[in-house]
Amino acid sequence: MSEQKKKLVEAITPINEDFTQWYTDVCVKAELVDYSSVKGCMILRPYGCAIWENIQHILDGMFKATGHENVAMPIFIPESLLQKEKDHVEGFAPEVAWVTHGGLEELEERLCVRPTSETLFCDHFAHVLHSWRDLPMKYNQWCSVVRWEKTTRPFLRSREFWWQEGHTIHETAEEAVAETRQQLETYAEFCEKYLMIPVVKGQKTDKEKFAGAEATYSIEAMMHDGKALQSGTSHYFGDGFSRAFGVQFAGRDNQLQYPHQTSWGVSTRLVGAIIMTHGDDEGLILPPAVAPYQVVVVPVAAHKPGVAEKAAEVAGRISGFARVKLDGSDNSPGWKFSQWEMKGVPLRLELGPRDIEKNQCVLVRRDTREKAFVSLDELDTAIPKMLNELAQSLYQKALANREARTWAATDFEEVKRLASEKSGYIKTMWCGELACEEKMKEEAGLSSRCIPFVQERLGDTCPCCGRPAKKTVYWGKAY
Repeated sequence: MSEQKKKLVEAITPINEDFTQWYTDVCVKAELVDYSSVKGCMILRPYGCAIWENIQHILDGMFKATGHENVAMPIFIPESLLQKEKDHVEGFAPEVAWVTHGGLEELEERLCVRPTSETLFCDHFAHVLHSWRDLPMKYNQWCSVVRWEKTTRPFLRSREFWWQEGHTIHETAEEAVAETRQQLETYAEFCEKYLMIPVVKGQKTDKEKFAGAEATYSIEAMMHDGKALQSGTSHYFGDGFSRAFGVQFAGRDNQLQYPHQTSWGVSTRLVGAIIMTHGDDEGLILPPAVAPYQVVVVPVAAHKPGVAEKAAEVAGRISGFARVKLDGSDNSPGWKFSQWEMKGVPLRLELGPRDIEKNQCVLVRRDTREKAFVSLDELDTAIPKMLNELAQSLYQKALANREARTWAATDFEEVKRLASEKSGYIKTMWCGELACEEKMKEEAGLSSRCIPFVQERLGDTCPCCGRPAKKTVYWGKAY
């Protein structure tokens, strides 16, 4: 390893020495974000933005395939509109940012900078919904929202962040519940098939559900350090919002009815999930599906005749089936290797004079650093195959980490011992009482992650109170 490479690698705190600092180092040094002069807000740099754009592209296609259309709502919400749904406004009140002046004049009514858009969509639905024939209305928007967080971290929690929020209304409760579950399955499929992150799917407890929802479902992912990351949520509202906002339609019986509503969203938090699930001591490891570049071509001895030209030719050929970057800079090959490893490019293609003589190149996997000599005539099959193998390897490694860090407990002393000695998920039975959920938080430092759809019978009683229990709950410490 060259001195340049050592220096570059040492710029990142070792992952198992200080995970928090390692994460921050990767975000900044891999050029994903920069800190803004606006406190608590981040700048998404081109490389970080490209990852988010790839996430958007795939998810947007999945949403459209299930009949959703994109819309764009205002960024401001009048205070009177926000106040219409009591539970909703109370849930967001501590995080709301307010606009009080327009130019030099004080506004007659304060405007909220949207923390989420349920109220705007309800107001819109009330204007455009007339008959059952108009239903369902299945909308989505890509935008930023503002929540006045006290403690911020890149991608995980910032005062302004980018996301998508879906909002739909339906004729019946059954259709709305099916929509809610369908969208959670969409998120789970996206995380597991494209981000290579295994997730636990389930329902949130009443304590953890979204403000104003009848039910909230979530996907929970485990990070490298054993902490959970809520990676996507889907909410069923019943007709509560419709009633609060006067959203009605003429039913099949010609009587006025209230539609049933859902909302669902994921955010740039998914980029944080990628970093913390797959990264290592040398930086990012990106799943091929969302990597800005899937292959980086690095000429070796580029000053020698024909090398730079051949590298450009090979890169051009690869561009027909993969996202490729030709690094023709005058930095040394060792520096380039380190730079692109830090940025997580899945495959590196090395090409030098001897390789050209043999009509071959060297392909290096980012995750294992395994090298393979591949004929230049076989790149169109070898590269997709290696990218797929790398992706599956990332998933299996993340799954193995989750399985190794998941424990079952049947009594509270065991829960506390595991919580103090281990990091990961703790599965227990639960009686369903809020007091026991709060006891878990206060005495064991654990929050409920979800009530998994796939239930297990771990015993007959709740470990907190000893009363009969029928539900399995995943508990953990979370970001």
